[in-house]
Amino acid sequence: MSSGRHADLSRGRELALLATLCAVQFTHVVDFMIVMPLAPQFMRLWGIDPREFGLLVSAYTFAASASGFVAVLVIDRYDRRHALLFMVSGFTVSTALCGFAQGYAALFAARVLAGGFGGVTGALILAIVADVVPYARRARANALVASAFSLAAIAGVPAGLWLAAQFNWRAPFLAVASLAVFAWATAWRVLPPIAGHVEHGRSHGALARLRAVVSVSNHWHSFAFVVALMFAGFTVIPFIAAYSVANVGIREAELPILYAAGGITTLVTAQVIGRLADRFGKQRVFLWVALASVAPILAITHMPRASLPGFMPVFVAFMVLVTGRFGPAMALVSGSAEPRLRGSFMSLTASIQQLGAGLAAYLAGATIGEGAGGPLTGFGAVGWIAVACTLASIALAFRIRVVDGQEPAKRPA
Repeated sequence: MSSGRHADLSRGRELALLATLCAVQFTHVVDFMIVMPLAPQFMRLWGIDPREFGLLVSAYTFAASASGFVAVLVIDRYDRRHALLFMVSGFTVSTALCGFAQGYAALFAARVLAGGFGGVTGALILAIVADVVPYARRARANALVASAFSLAAIAGVPAGLWLAAQFNWRAPFLAVASLAVFAWATAWRVLPPIAGHVEHGRSHGALARLRAVVSVSNHWHSFAFVVALMFAGFTVIPFIAAYSVANVGIREAELPILYAAGGITTLVTAQVIGRLADRFGKQRVFLWVALASVAPILAITHMPRASLPGFMPVFVAFMVLVTGRFGPAMALVSGSAEPRLRGSFMSLTASIQQLGAGLAAYLAGATIGEGAGGPLTGFGAVGWIAVACTLASIALAFRIRVVDGQEPAKRPA
């Protein structure tokens, strides 16, 4: 790659690269997501409470946050291709270790290791998208890569739950590790060298790069925005499966149907939202989608007992609008950094993002309790926390200034 702002790829090769990044993203998204619908099994198998389960979820995100911070110091010294292949290799091994874990403590340790590699992998994917795709098309590109979340819900999570039901909880992790091997091989064939940033990265010391990133006030607006966005989603998401079973009355066997329905819908709607963001402005579309997400957040956290047909529209609306915020949000964040700092900035952003997600899950686990007879308590309060953070993220989105692209900041009327 040249030292220019974006890789010189044809649209066909660009699409192939984005599809490959989506495949890599799919493996570590499934690895992260599969733990949450397995909550009823883990809580029953090991006798753990919501706080301990929240800590299990947080272990991955806290480790991802720590590794992302370390990566800030070195990531721009290396070709993105080489860095991604190394991280996917480590992720594959650590996910396999999750499948072989003996008990809660061993699984906790394996989740820490998987998070360490998975978090940097996610940051590298966002940096590669920003390196390859011009800002004017970046929300659509991010939406395409983010379709991994939808595909994970459509196929990955239901398949993982089926494997857990047919064999045991270990099977989903071993299956994800096997898929990651194929994703690594595809990335090795498809990814071109992406090294235009390396000269700057190697000519400046690690601490100098860190100072360069944290000395920009605009970056801090992005960091605060990402934290608010994580609290707006990850206070609720980890406990949806447990609440659905314990309080709403959904059977564990029906959870794959829920996740598949949400995933199929978001696979389409995420692309639509991405196109709208590129056409009408990332901040403006984020405002619309975030405001619309308030209703399903409150509905799903206050849901009374219901049948699967009654609960499914609420779950699907939550999936569409909460995950739909990702495309415009990440395009906006990636556009707030200059290309020469993008790798370090995105690594630090990913670190803060994972820390926010981990703190959100831990806060939710500390807020939620178990009532007499098994139902969860406090989920409604968690919903109101998510709504408050959603509104805060909207305000913060309009403080971010785009420096990589021609789109001016738009303030709400």
